Amino acid sequence: MNGGGRRYIIAGGLIDGTGADVRRNVCLVVEDSIIAAIGPVSQISRKAGAAVDDFSHCTMLPALVDCSVYLSRSPSVDKRMQLSSEQAGLAAKMALIGRHIHYCHAHGVLGVADGGDGQNLVGRHRKGRPEWGEIDIRTSGRLCRGGEAGEACEDADGDFLKIAYSGGIADEEDACPRLDHADLCRFLQRRDGQMAVVVANGERQVAEAIEAGCDAIEQGYSMGEDNLRKMAEKNILWIPSVLQAKNALDGSGSGGEVCCRFSLRYVAPGRAVPGGEAFWKKVLADQLAQLRFARKTGVRTAVGTGAGSMGILHGESVAEEMKLFIKAGYSLGETFHCASENGARFFGMNNIGPLAVGNKATFLITRGTAQQLPRKLSYLEGIYVGGAPSATYRKNPA
Repeated sequence: MNGGGRRYIIAGGLIDGTGADVRRNVCLVVEDSIIAAIGPVSQISRKAGAAVDDFSHCTMLPALVDCSVYLSRSPSVDKRMQLSSEQAGLAAKMALIGRHIHYCHAHGVLGVADGGDGQNLVGRHRKGRPEWGEIDIRTSGRLCRGGEAGEACEDADGDFLKIAYSGGIADEEDACPRLDHADLCRFLQRRDGQMAVVVANGERQVAEAIEAGCDAIEQGYSMGEDNLRKMAEKNILWIPSVLQAKNALDGSGSGGEVCCRFSLRYVAPGRAVPGGEAFWKKVLADQLAQLRFARKTGVRTAVGTGAGSMGILHGESVAEEMKLFIKAGYSLGETFHCASENGARFFGMNNIGPLAVGNKATFLITRGTAQQLPRKLSYLEGIYVGGAPSATYRKNPA
């Protein structure tokens, strides 16, 4: 860069990821990939010859983090395609993972926590893939379940530990054996400094996971207010995965075989399950009510979509989950805090976080005003990594 190595980036609006409200007409100063200053455009003096990127018509945002993804799974609503992807060879599986990482990147999701890398494909290959360099990936390795839990959890060498303590809210594998409380306690006590995410639903299961010493609860459907109060006291992260209930509701009209790709519906043969729509409507309403209570009581929450589950797409599902946070009463600034800083700090993603002086200058640019968010995340104006335009993002790819 010219001008003493500085770059000046002007934005019509700024959401910094700290939970604060939108700031208007802001100039962000970058020096050696780090944010050197942030302030009103009128108060920032620019050095002669320095690079200036003018996004006065745009909004600047922190990079997003999805705390619950399955990069190796196809989100297709066609079960034959899901089975085909599971049985594919190594090259095909790596190509699938690469596509899913690309989808995340294209929607500004520059941090992902993968919870189902059973064959360690992401872990083995991420360092040798330069095109993945702008995505901060954390993987748990195999998802720990009952039956195989001893092998999976005792030998887990991922970045974090993920344990299925109770059936997922939309889990089709409920027939799998479940961990008992003693095993859960043992695995959490023996972990080697890893953060532990426990998938748990229901008052008793969540209470036992908290008692056992987990660091985060994923899903937490029907866990009740007492458990939320305990999580606030112990600073336990909650990843509510509300979108999974919303997706199940959208697909309830045909026995789960109609799934919603948000604005488009994919219809397959099947009969509606009597009472299915009413059930999922209540589940969704209850989870949104819990999310409102979590905000009120100060529970630390983060966005995690379960992308790779049926009908939940990698990348764009983060914006859909954010809409549900807003529906539960979170402000736009608070929602971006949950979709960026909270997940990044939990998983140790040090290159992603709030837009503050001293932090890495990695951020997103969306055309238009903050009132158009999070919808505008589907078509980013640009991505900056370390203060410079992304080497891989193309707004209009050839």
